[in-house]
Amino acid sequence: MSLLPRALTLAAALACVALHTGCTGGAPSGGQPDSNGIEERRGDQINGAGATFPNPLYSKWFAEYNKIHPDVRINYQSLGSGAGIRQLTSGTVFFGASDQPVNDELLSTAPGKILHFPTVLGAVVPIYNLEGVSQPLKFTGPLLADIVLGRIRTWNDPAIVKHNTGVALPGTEITFVHRSEGSGTTFILADYLGKVSPEFKSVVGVDASLKWPIGVGGKGNEGVAALVRQTPGSLGYVELVYALQTRIALGAVQNSSGAFVTPSIDSVTAAATAAAGHMPRDFRVSITNAAGAGAYPISSFTWLLLYEDPRDKIQGRKMREFLRWALTDGQKLAPGLGYARLPQPVVEMELHALDQLKVD
Repeated sequence: MSLLPRALTLAAALACVALHTGCTGGAPSGGQPDSNGIEERRGDQINGAGATFPNPLYSKWFAEYNKIHPDVRINYQSLGSGAGIRQLTSGTVFFGASDQPVNDELLSTAPGKILHFPTVLGAVVPIYNLEGVSQPLKFTGPLLADIVLGRIRTWNDPAIVKHNTGVALPGTEITFVHRSEGSGTTFILADYLGKVSPEFKSVVGVDASLKWPIGVGGKGNEGVAALVRQTPGSLGYVELVYALQTRIALGAVQNSSGAFVTPSIDSVTAAATAAAGHMPRDFRVSITNAAGAGAYPISSFTWLLLYEDPRDKIQGRKMREFLRWALTDGQKLAPGLGYARLPQPVVEMELHALDQLKVD
């Protein structure tokens, strides 16, 4: 390359940095630039990262939407909720995804206002590998908390036997398998256990990243499911779709009404019904341990996160239209992948909230 073209290329690059326009992606106006912005604009690719919880559905959504709108290519990295929030706030992706609402502290330090959009509902389920046991096991919240705290160490402990009469439980030691990274799936479980076990809340806490007293870690829902399958006597937790896909044993959990409820689309929908009537305007809400005889107690919304005022207005408009589709036609794809559709009142609220995006 001659010196003149090189000089022109360098000048153009410096002008792009100086102007901070047309060269960034999800970072808000006045915020930090997106390091992927130039590539995203040239290739019309919108980059996102975050929760593994909704990844099977998001992968399907992005592929189906691209068939309808070939000019919209959405690339999503399933890295965990914590990583998604970090990448969004650092400006390296256009959107994030999380199973845990962003807390007030992080919202206050982000380079711009972050909006939460619930996309679907799912369930976190206890999975286990116990040879010779064919019946679905029953767990209470305090029982799960005591296993995690290391107070219950074997499968034939009287506290487990009490709720599983007639099941020949072995004296096998329990190996607890948890997430190794910051995870919205972990937050959902901890949010539930913190409500039913004061000791769990004080010793372990309620967050996406926890210092577990016992156990081994697996990366992502996929990693936890794989470890449980490989480890006799193990107990872990994953999003429902991962348990269904891997055909691993999962348990019923006692809800606030005293009923043992098997996780399903219907029982997750039942947990969301009460929340739909008093949904906060920012959509940050917990539905764990929800009231109702048919409600599965470890249920949650999962959220897609966008800056209210993104620097790249073109990608902002594309994501707004994608969300309109995901909240309407896209909901039809959720049950087939093990997720519950959003209650219609929540959908109506979100469609109205999309007008908050400053992309026109």
